Amino acid sequence: MGDLVKTIKKLGFGLMRLPQKDGSIDVEQTKEMVDLFLEAGFTYFDTAWAYEGSEDAIRKALVERYPRERFQLATKNAAWIKCKTKEEAYGQFDTSLRQTGAGYFDFYLLHNLGEERTRYFDDFNMWNWVQEKKEKGLIKHVGFSFHSTPEELEEILTAHPEMEFVQLQINYADWENPAIQSRRCYEVARKHGKPVVIMEPVKGGMLATPPESVVKVLKEAEPDSSPASWGIRFAAGLDGVITVLSGMSNIEQMKDNLSYMKSFDGLTNKQRETLKKAQEELGKIPLIPCTTCNYCSKVCPNNIGISGSFTAMNCFTLYGDKAAAKQQESFLVGGHGFKSASECIKCGKCEEACPQHIKIREHLGEISEKMLK
Repeated sequence: MGDLVKTIKKLGFGLMRLPQKDGSIDVEQTKEMVDLFLEAGFTYFDTAWAYEGSEDAIRKALVERYPRERFQLATKNAAWIKCKTKEEAYGQFDTSLRQTGAGYFDFYLLHNLGEERTRYFDDFNMWNWVQEKKEKGLIKHVGFSFHSTPEELEEILTAHPEMEFVQLQINYADWENPAIQSRRCYEVARKHGKPVVIMEPVKGGMLATPPESVVKVLKEAEPDSSPASWGIRFAAGLDGVITVLSGMSNIEQMKDNLSYMKSFDGLTNKQRETLKKAQEELGKIPLIPCTTCNYCSKVCPNNIGISGSFTAMNCFTLYGDKAAAKQQESFLVGGHGFKSASECIKCGKCEEACPQHIKIREHLGEISEKMLK
């Protein structure tokens, strides 16, 4: 895998947010984006069985138009989505092969491990199954994507040293974020000698429009560079990175990314200082100081998703994007079986358990009033 770190250029085309036209993926615009990407010397494309329409679109825009050796294609298996048997989980691979028409996958990922999702891959014996696919030449490199704690990542990598790489959410805003712990997850992966594919370098687009105080720092340093470029370059400047995925949605975003990544050769000391200042500006914004220890949820008699609500509210405070914050709240709270902040009964047991002495009831009320309405 060391050769891949050296040979694959540090920008990957994430195919989760492809351009839309009349309610479906705009394949013609996607073709133009693919052409620009390959012409600039980039080769890594990332899709997933769970990205609706994406695998079909990349077959039409890429696989049917270019020699197979011209690119690397990654896709993912989400066994925890509607799979009651191992046959259903395994069937995702066959579906992906058919939809992409790729013949084989350069990178195949067990998708979104962490928390309750990991057990599906264990129960269906998918760790051995992917190795069998690799032995047959249908997969070149096997890894997994991950959204959870560094402690859980340590457990998985210790149990499965055969995994060749890890895909992690890393960006300068989440580097020390206690809810994401980008730095610590990255360090665990590197400790185990695993190269990293980076996702969410612009935090789902939020670092393309960061708070004004952050924009000021970035523009003073490089007036002509987009805020998004700083997020991608921060991630690409880390050691042991295979590539950094950017979920580009139009030709303009593609051209912007190519403009600064085509000749990227690492960050200068001045650029690192600028990013440090940007992180400091983010740190000045008053956020709920939750460390996601979840002691509060263990004593809550009404099963409120407290830490997930706080993570979403902090997102709203930082970036002012209510739709994105509500989507995050939906996943972290309802998606994990918790009740929303609006159902808090104000008993106060959570505050007795909180080691950070957070005024939890007050913040849950604020979330209900400002974010969920």
